[in-house]
Amino acid sequence: MYDVVLLTLGGGCGAPRVPVLACADALAAAGATVQTVTAESDADIDATLDGRRLVVAAATDGQLRAVVRRMVRRYAPAPSKRPADLPASRTVPDLPPIGVLPLDPTADDLAAQLDLPRDPAEVAKAVLGDKVRRLDLLRNDGGSVTLDGALVGSSPERGEAMWHGRVEVDDAVLSDGSDAILACAVGNGAGYARLDGLQLLASPDPADGVIEVAVAVPMLAQRLLRRPRVRIEVRRARGRAVAVTPREGEIGYSDDGVNGTLSHKRSWWIEPGAWAVYVR
Repeated sequence: MYDVVLLTLGGGCGAPRVPVLACADALAAAGATVQTVTAESDADIDATLDGRRLVVAAATDGQLRAVVRRMVRRYAPAPSKRPADLPASRTVPDLPPIGVLPLDPTADDLAAQLDLPRDPAEVAKAVLGDKVRRLDLLRNDGGSVTLDGALVGSSPERGEAMWHGRVEVDDAVLSDGSDAILACAVGNGAGYARLDGLQLLASPDPADGVIEVAVAVPMLAQRLLRRPRVRIEVRRARGRAVAVTPREGEIGYSDDGVNGTLSHKRSWWIEPGAWAVYVR
């Protein structure tokens, strides 16, 4: 039977949470050797990437992303040592599959989007099985990864102004920097498919080998004998890479639920089928 590491992130709050204990018990009852680890740093995460089967107890998609980011750092070869058998569309080899134990049973998270098991006993069964689902991964030039997607900018109703920037998807230009942009969605999955009821991404699929990008631009529609009306034009494109370049100041954005700001060009590119999860 397998050796399994059950990893939680953040720690500092005493005993493991109930779902973690329940999953550990289910793994042990099935004959696995189980070690529970609380990671307080990247070094703690790195220490769990030792070939044992890994279960990530994640309260947020950002926590799951933190583990995959360290996996990429460990397994991605230096450009000068690129293996001959690595596909031309990839910079990382197939990452080992991981189990996902959602700690919030009602969250609208990536695990829900992928229809992964949420019950600790079902998660344990999946991890001890051999069925995996390979998924696309986004890397970016900031040194991180994206599992679901990112939203650059937001709605004026939330107190954030519109912004100007250049958005390119492969050879397609969705904005040349002259338009005021309400929001830009970079989608691997469907987490940022809608914004305040507005459909941004049409059909994001985390296993189709492409990034879907949408830019929402307010446009003034002229009407005969009536005041002009503002409508939102959504421009979409799909491809292997996207670059977003702000024209002025800092722009707020959310990447897998982790908030930050952009003040210069940020590029994402697709790594088809690079990471994997255990499924039932």
